[in-house]
Amino acid sequence: MALTKDNYTKRLVDDEISELLKMFGAISIEGPKYCGKTWTALNHANSSVLLTKSDNPNSDYQKALINRELIYTNDYPELIDEWQSIEQIWDDVRTKCDEDGKSGKFILTGSSVPARPDKIFHSGAGRIYKLNMYTMSLFESGDSEGLVSLSDLFKGKSIAVNLKEKPTLENYADLIIRGGWPASLNFEKKNYYRLPISYINDVLDHDINYDGVTRDKEKMRLLLRSLARNESTLVTNEKLINDIENYQISRNTIADYLNILKNIHLLQDQLPFSESIRSSVRVGKTVKRHFADPSLACAVLGLKQEQLMNDLELFGFMFESLVIRDLRIYIEYLDGHIYHFHNNNTGEEVDAIVELRDGSYGAIEIKLGVGKIDEAASNLLKFSDSCEIPPKFLCVISGMIDYAYKRPDGVYVIPLTALKP
Repeated sequence: MALTKDNYTKRLVDDEISELLKMFGAISIEGPKYCGKTWTALNHANSSVLLTKSDNPNSDYQKALINRELIYTNDYPELIDEWQSIEQIWDDVRTKCDEDGKSGKFILTGSSVPARPDKIFHSGAGRIYKLNMYTMSLFESGDSEGLVSLSDLFKGKSIAVNLKEKPTLENYADLIIRGGWPASLNFEKKNYYRLPISYINDVLDHDINYDGVTRDKEKMRLLLRSLARNESTLVTNEKLINDIENYQISRNTIADYLNILKNIHLLQDQLPFSESIRSSVRVGKTVKRHFADPSLACAVLGLKQEQLMNDLELFGFMFESLVIRDLRIYIEYLDGHIYHFHNNNTGEEVDAIVELRDGSYGAIEIKLGVGKIDEAASNLLKFSDSCEIPPKFLCVISGMIDYAYKRPDGVYVIPLTALKP
């Protein structure tokens, strides 16, 4: 019996949760606040407890502080929301999974890593499966028509489809500022910016100190601003330090602050693609850092739809962030990973490499407008020629086209609002 309400919007991760609950004693769903983890977990749970810190003596949190056994219902699957508030819950769950070896007993959700990992004595390997969850993709929110499947590209299928609605800059500005937050789907357009701003304020007021260490709010604000200005680019820690040099921030402080932002799932790393097994070229090792949702980068910079449309260069970077968010969701649904490629010798780059578990991969360039599609296709073909094992497919994802097709040179051209896993 699901605990969610009738208006629950199905997420791609739902299918994976259903399968994992058949295989593991527990699963741990991790991801940013407000992305829908609790609602989704409730869709699979028969009972639930909420461990958000509270002074209410009748709260689940206070009960667990007195005796953790008080919160276990034995009505499985049991959701334990924000479990990391009491780190010992992890070992409890592992032990309870070992007691009878049954699958599907617990669903843990959390919006940060535990503040005191030393309180956890067991990894949970083989008992607790860690699953990433993100904000909604355009396909999940109903903003992509889903006419082209990423999995079909790996199979080399021919495509020739037309969108029912032609995308506009205004459409994409709305989607970027709104973000993939389930709660924002019901907001009026003029209020799309409010939830991401609230998120950033919560981070600065509370979350940056979640582990009990007090951090400089203004330095963190400036770091977030620098990260937002450099969204979808390769930016080193040295560049970030230079951006906020007036505050004399050290390398160790930058490293600590970046680690905190990752621990609360505000930042997502796009790792470099390892070409070493496919080519002799020397590849870069710098990660691309993305906000968990492009709306957060816009909130940090104080952008609304009109301001974004008045800066098309910045718009292009935010569009790339939107595409990367969706590609990450789609390729992980297919049990793969997303990377980027950068050749240190030539400066050659590929915006996204999506790789399946069997090692097959596709190379993707991202362009907001149609004017650079030919250049992007040429870059992809050049990249493919340099690889000992060529990509399964080459693709340009564009914003301002209303049809998907395969060019004579074999490069796919696909509007973002046509894509699905």
